[in-house]
Order: sequence, then structure tokens, then C-alpha cells
Amino acid sequence: MSRVAVIGAGAVGCYYGARLAEAGHEVHFLMRRDFEAVRRDGLHILSKDGDVHLARPDVAREPSAIGPADWVLCALKATAVEEARALVAPCVGPSTRILVLMNGLGLEDRFAAWFGAERVFGGLAFTCINRGEPGVVHHIDYGPVTIGHLLDDPGEVDIALALWAGAKVETVRAPSLLAGRWTKLCWNIPFNGLAVTAGGITTDRVLADPALRASVTALILEVAAAGNADLAAHGGTARLDGEATARNMVAATEAMAAYRPSTMIDFVEGRPMEVAAIFEEPLRRASALGVATPLLSMLTGQMRSLDARARVS
Repeated sequence: MSRVAVIGAGAVGCYYGARLAEAGHEVHFLMRRDFEAVRRDGLHILSKDGDVHLARPDVAREPSAIGPADWVLCALKATAVEEARALVAPCVGPSTRILVLMNGLGLEDRFAAWFGAERVFGGLAFTCINRGEPGVVHHIDYGPVTIGHLLDDPGEVDIALALWAGAKVETVRAPSLLAGRWTKLCWNIPFNGLAVTAGGITTDRVLADPALRASVTALILEVAAAGNADLAAHGGTARLDGEATARNMVAATEAMAAYRPSTMIDFVEGRPMEVAAIFEEPLRRASALGVATPLLSMLTGQMRSLDARARVS
């Protein structure tokens, strides 16, 4: 069994950390908002795959109280990436591996600059998870995690997948982490973005509106084209099939329950949104590579403007 530090124990961090604890791993959660509630009542995961109640989870207010771990699961919001180094560093020892379970593009490169590329992995969760009252997490639908290594080392991916053996989490290998990141953006950009710019609506309402539904498909095609150019620029051979990705993602989203994407929740609750990592960095790369992305450009501008208002209000 492994010693695991969860840095960023929000909905995603709590859910996947609880599944690892359920499988027998020694899991430590760095908590802020929910610390007192979890110390008092434990951590409750209400899940379509079976509930989990950790009666006495190991929780800490400071990462120094956790210390070095075998694995660090960093599930911070991308808006907190500047804090990540200081929060993760006390949990990193000579053989620690780091799974970046965050949304957006280019985040693993930041961790590689701080801790070394050989120990950095990316985790891409396709799931519907929201926070409830303090100490409670609602897992509504889906839940697989695609895992890749920053250097695309297949042996390291084997080690990462072995961590999840016995846990109630479906894991998928990403032979190319960069391709996996762009694939995830094919969902995050249209559904997070349009849910916000349409006024704070759920995914089912996005797809129920013919104009928004058409925009979802058009955005996925733009993101896939940008991703393929980026993969080629990095010397990778993997490519995204934009048409198939659009069909699959629309179908999967249509099959899920009404869902509030994380960026939409941040928007309606007046918090900073993950605009830089999810929207601006993909657009920057597309522009640098000469890929026309007019819808992504317009959506990014709208998201930037709305985020700026939230930050000054």
C-alpha cells in the first residue's frame, strides 16, 4: 500500500482520495474549508458507485504535517497553481511521484520545472462531482481517470495505474499525455464556457438549446484542430478525430444527469474561474501555430471579461 497526500481536497480530491483510502492506502488530506467538519464527522462520499464514509480520515491544515509521501495527488484549482509549489513541496521526498489532477493545459510543465519531469503525471477525470455541505461530496455520474506520464514513459504509467488497482475507479492509459489533455479540453472548453456565458446553466440546458448545441460541436472541432497542430509541433504522432470526439462527447454528456460544471459553479458563486489554463493557453498555442479558432477566441474573450468582473466585485 502507498502513502498518498491529497493536496487540494475539494470535490475531486476528496472523491479520488476516499476511493484510494477505501482500497487500503494511507491517505492524508490537506484541508481548509472542510477541516473542522471532517475532523468532527468524517468524510462522506455519496456516490452512484457506492457511498464511502471515512470516519476518521487523516486531515491536516498544513502540508508539513503530512510530510513526504509515495504519491501526491494535486487536485487544486488551476487558479491556485501559483500556490501549488509551496503546498506540494513538503510532501515530496526522493521517490515521490506527483499526479496533477487539475484542469487545463501546460500545468504538468510547471510541476516539472519545480520537481523534475520524471516524477510528474497528468490525471484527466471525466466525472460529475460536486461539493455538498462541509465534509460531503456528491459523485453524480461517470468517474474514470485517464493517466499519462509527462515524458510518456510506459513503465511509469504502469506504476501509476497500479496505484489504483483495487480501487473503485476505472483507469485508462494515455500513451500521449498531451493528446489526453487536448481531448479533455474538447469537453471542458465548450461545456464549461457555454454554461457560463449562457448565464450559469447546466449541461442539459446547453444541449437543449439548438444554437448552443451547434456551438459545442463547432468548438470541439476547433479545439481538436488546435490540439493536432500542437501535437505535431511537439513531435507526437497521436492525433484527435474531431468529428468522432464531438459525437462521443455530446452523447456522453446527453446521457448524464443535469450537471453544473466546475467553472459554472465558480461563476455563479462569484469566485475566480480557471480561464488561463482552460481557455487562454489553448488559444495561445492555436494562435502561435496559425490555427484559426474564431469561436474559441470569442469565447475566451467573454470568459476573460466575466472573470475580471468577478475578481473586482
